[in-house]
Amino acid sequence: MNSPLILGIETSCDETSAALLSGRDGLLGHVIHSQDIHAFYGGVVPELAARAHLTRMDEVVEEALRKSGHEREDLDAIGVTAGPGLIGALLVGVSWAKGVALSLGIPLVPVHHMEAHLFAPSLEDPEAVPPFVALLVSGGHTLLLYVPAWGDYQLLGSTRDDAAGEAFDKVAKLLDLPYPGGPAVQALAEKGDPKRFRLPRPMLRGNQTPEDKSYFDFSFSGLKTAVSNLVLELSQAGSLDQERPSVAAAFQTAAVDVLASKTLRAVKDTGCGRILLGGGVSANGKLREEISRRLGPEGSLFVASPRLSMDNGAMIARAALYRLERGETAKPDFSGEANLPFPNLRNRSPGGPASRA
Repeated sequence: MNSPLILGIETSCDETSAALLSGRDGLLGHVIHSQDIHAFYGGVVPELAARAHLTRMDEVVEEALRKSGHEREDLDAIGVTAGPGLIGALLVGVSWAKGVALSLGIPLVPVHHMEAHLFAPSLEDPEAVPPFVALLVSGGHTLLLYVPAWGDYQLLGSTRDDAAGEAFDKVAKLLDLPYPGGPAVQALAEKGDPKRFRLPRPMLRGNQTPEDKSYFDFSFSGLKTAVSNLVLELSQAGSLDQERPSVAAAFQTAAVDVLASKTLRAVKDTGCGRILLGGGVSANGKLREEISRRLGPEGSLFVASPRLSMDNGAMIARAALYRLERGETAKPDFSGEANLPFPNLRNRSPGGPASRA
C-alpha cells in the first residue's frame, strides 16, 4: 500500500465532514457540512448534533467521493475521529466507518481529533512538519505542546477551566451575538477600541518563571467573568449598545495577549522558533497577526486556511495516513471515546527533557 487512498470521517461535534486523501496525489475531495440548527440555542445541543450527523453522513461521503472521482470500492482504508468529542456524535461516525470498512474488507484507523489538528497545516504547506511549538485552540481544548517529531508530543501547558473557544462563545452570548461566537466577536471587535476597557490577563504575570506551575497554563474563566461584570455595569448605565464593539475588542485583545505570550514563552524555553497553530480559534486573524509579530521574521508560523482550521475530514485522513503507515489500525472492540487521551503525550519539564505523563 505505497500510496493508499484514505477516506477521512469527522463527526466529533457539529460538523459532518468527509475527505479523500491519496498518499501520492494529496487531497482529492473534501466536503464539510456545518449544522446551523444550534445557532437557535446559542450552542451545540448534543442530541441534535448526533441526529444531524446520522441524516447527513451518507450524502456527505458520496459527495466527497464524487468530487474525488472515486468510488467506495477504490478505498484502501478509512480513518475516523475516535475522540475526544460528543459521544453521540462520535458514535455516528465510528459506527458508519466500522460498517463500511467491514463490508469492503479494508483497515479502519482511529484518529485523535486534536492530533489531527496538528496535521491540518501540512495539507497546504509541506514545510509544516516538526519540530515546532504547537498551540491547539478550539471550543473544547487549549493545549501548548512541543513536538520534536510526529508522534512525540510533549505537554507544556493546558487550560485549567474554560477553553479559548468556549470563552469566545460565552462572551458572544453576553454581547447578544450569534453562535458560533469566535467569528462574531472578531467581526464586532474590528469596530471597537481595544484600549477602551482594560480586562485581566489570567495566569499571565511578568514575574513568572518557568518553575511556576502556571507559567505555561491557561485560564479563561476569570476573563469571562470580568466581561460579564463589565457588560452588567454598562447595561445598568444604559451605554451597552454603543460600547459593545469596544467590549468585544478588549476581550479579544486580552485573550490573544495570553495565548501569544504563553506560546512565545514556549519558543524561548524550547529554543524552537517554529510555531504551528491548530483548531478553530487559530482562524482568528488577530491571534495570527500577534503571534507572527512577536515571533519576528527569523521564526516560522504555520497555520491552515480557515476551512482546514475548523473540524474537517481532511485532517482526519492525513492523521490516519500517518497511523496507517505505522500499522496502527482499529481492534475489533474499538469504539468512540468522549475523553480520549492524547496519544504519546508526555509532560515536559520547563527547560528540560520530557517525562512520561
